[in-house]
Amino acid sequence: MMSLMAGKETRPTSSTTGRTAPRAKTPTAAETTASHGSPATATRAWTTRLVVIGIVLSAVNLRPAITSLGALLEEVRDGLGMSGSAAGLLTSVPPLCFAVFGVTAPRLARRFGPAAVVCAAMAAVTAGLLVRPYAGSTAGFLAGSALALMGIAVSNVLMPVIVKRWFPDRVGSMTGLYSMALAAGTSVAAAVTVPVTDALGGGWQTGLAVWAGLAAAAVLPWVPLVRDRGPAPAAGARAGAGARAERQPPALRITRSRTAWALAVFFGLQATAAYITMGWMAQIFRDAGVSASTAGLLLAVTMVMGVPLAFVIPRVATRLPRQGPIVIALGVCGLAGYAGLYLAPAAGAWAWAVLLGVSNCAFPLALTMVGMRARTAAGVVQLSAFAQSTGYLISIPGPLLVGVLYQHSGGWGLPIALMIGLMIPQMAVGVLAGRDRTVEDEAAATA
Repeated sequence: MMSLMAGKETRPTSSTTGRTAPRAKTPTAAETTASHGSPATATRAWTTRLVVIGIVLSAVNLRPAITSLGALLEEVRDGLGMSGSAAGLLTSVPPLCFAVFGVTAPRLARRFGPAAVVCAAMAAVTAGLLVRPYAGSTAGFLAGSALALMGIAVSNVLMPVIVKRWFPDRVGSMTGLYSMALAAGTSVAAAVTVPVTDALGGGWQTGLAVWAGLAAAAVLPWVPLVRDRGPAPAAGARAGAGARAERQPPALRITRSRTAWALAVFFGLQATAAYITMGWMAQIFRDAGVSASTAGLLLAVTMVMGVPLAFVIPRVATRLPRQGPIVIALGVCGLAGYAGLYLAPAAGAWAWAVLLGVSNCAFPLALTMVGMRARTAAGVVQLSAFAQSTGYLISIPGPLLVGVLYQHSGGWGLPIALMIGLMIPQMAVGVLAGRDRTVEDEAAATA
């Protein structure tokens, strides 16, 4: 079986004559180790499995810090004495941290390796989630949240990079798996935070701190990979000069690409909608007369819609030359969901939760387009950092503005009107970002 696998690995280079042909060098080494039963092949397979496990567990932990807080926001506000504006500031902390810390991810990855950085990031998430409920003040709670969100920010940027590096021929399916795990973690945190809090005695501190255990589990798969800084096994055929060239910063002016800007704005507007939803939707339902536990379940429904769709949408997107039709379909669902929240928040609560859940799947679509709009891994690093950091910077005012409008208007009419208004430009820039072109070509054309 091993010799058969080795033969399959070398078939693409079988047309090269001579045993010393340069293109056959790496496959021949792999075939030799496989035929002698060396542990190298098994080690590579287990390393790949560890990467998959690490991607899934890390993705599961990228949103519970936010949605668990959304489910208990009223209790946290009462416990810490927060005003509506302060709570709005708290819901704006995630995109602020993502913008500020996400931009550092490429530099950290070049110096320490992506696996080491993600390992440290998951440790930061663990520490932040454990510390923030017991800080005893709004400032301390914000500091603990910022520590956890710093780790999430770095992981946000590096997940598409790791997928592109290790699975260059399976970007759609691996992005779907990653997005599905992210949606699962998001929805589970929203659904079970209130019941878990009640089961553990009713203290919101315990209900938030429990998620540190899940984050700690995500540290473990990355520990054996901390020393890995070289090219991934999937890129073995490009070893040597090609790999060395890819480690060098490319001559790419990302800000000269219209597609990069369109993708950044699309990312920012969908993030605005997502964080307003995660931070405030449960409160909208509670203010409409829905119980706290049901409001948490409704938020969970919104998040859980991303589990199947986050796997399907990236696979469909990679098969289409343009992703504009998907952008439009998701936007229409968002407009319908917001209109329902405005007109009959309690009567049609479950329908609005489903529609907004479908709309929030703009996130895995944006991640997929990051991998599609750049040709090289180096280009994906730059585009991912630029689109996510710029996008999250754009999204900062949204949740804060919702809190201010809610406090000063005394209702949800103006905040929901704001959400509806932001969906229109999101659809427009998403169509532009979904055009069939790459940032490398655009940057070179304007150089």
